[in-house]
Amino acid sequence: MIHNIFNSDKKFVVVGLGELLWDILPSGKKLGGAPANFAFHANSLGAIGLIVSSVGSDNLGDEIVTTLRELQLETKFIQRDEKHSTGTVKVNLDIAGIPTYRINTDVAWDNISFTDSIGELSLKCDAICFGSLAQRSVISQQTIQSFLKHASSNCLKIFDVNLRQEFFTREIIKQSIESSDCLKLNKNELPIIAEMLSIVGNENEIIHYLIKEYKLKIVALTKCEKGSLLVTQKESSELVPDTIEIVDTVGAGDAFTAGMTVGILNGLPLIEIHKLANRIASYVCTQSGATPRLGAELISSIK
Repeated sequence: MIHNIFNSDKKFVVVGLGELLWDILPSGKKLGGAPANFAFHANSLGAIGLIVSSVGSDNLGDEIVTTLRELQLETKFIQRDEKHSTGTVKVNLDIAGIPTYRINTDVAWDNISFTDSIGELSLKCDAICFGSLAQRSVISQQTIQSFLKHASSNCLKIFDVNLRQEFFTREIIKQSIESSDCLKLNKNELPIIAEMLSIVGNENEIIHYLIKEYKLKIVALTKCEKGSLLVTQKESSELVPDTIEIVDTVGAGDAFTAGMTVGILNGLPLIEIHKLANRIASYVCTQSGATPRLGAELISSIK
């Protein structure tokens, strides 16, 4: 029974819902998928980070399950698909470590089923993070939307836009924002979303329109070297990161979202939420791949 997983009333149950895959980087393959990256970092920050996804009944799927267990992540909600292969993404890095992606299609995470155990989990969540990419297929989209609808009204729902290639539509974006409490997007995604939803204005005006129109609690905008912005109905916080030596930026946005989510759940002031999110994201940029283990010094400094 899933209640055995929740061994501490003091820990928040945080779910990453969607794609789970291997990022194929120049340095080799690394665990990836935005929801999985998010769950990993939330788990590192003291929450119970759970992944709801699907991998193939193949060697790559076996390796993912083994890797998750080595990272001390629960695998109960990782489905094994006998008809579809484990997802992979070819990641190319430019000279600044900024990635571009080539994502394979019709894979296991395109076929996540809404099972009884997943339905039960949805009722236990304190926070759910999902994106647009896993909604490119009807099956996974229906599962994601059903999961969100089954969740408690007190559950924090975070939509991390994650536009990739041609795998998004206006309908998916609009429905996802309407289903959310929090919206996270980057500087390239903001103008695309604004155009899709016929929103006119500068950066600040677009963000405040989104908050008002969709009754959002918070909007997070990441802007690479120009820093990041957190905005609520009543206040905002803007931070520029310290100069760091970037290895790659794969998964940095997911780490930011995890830090923000854990900060919100713990009731931190907006600036402290922002500092936590920024610090975790900056650390990930100094490492290869999306799921580096947080060093003891970093964890102790956060606590």
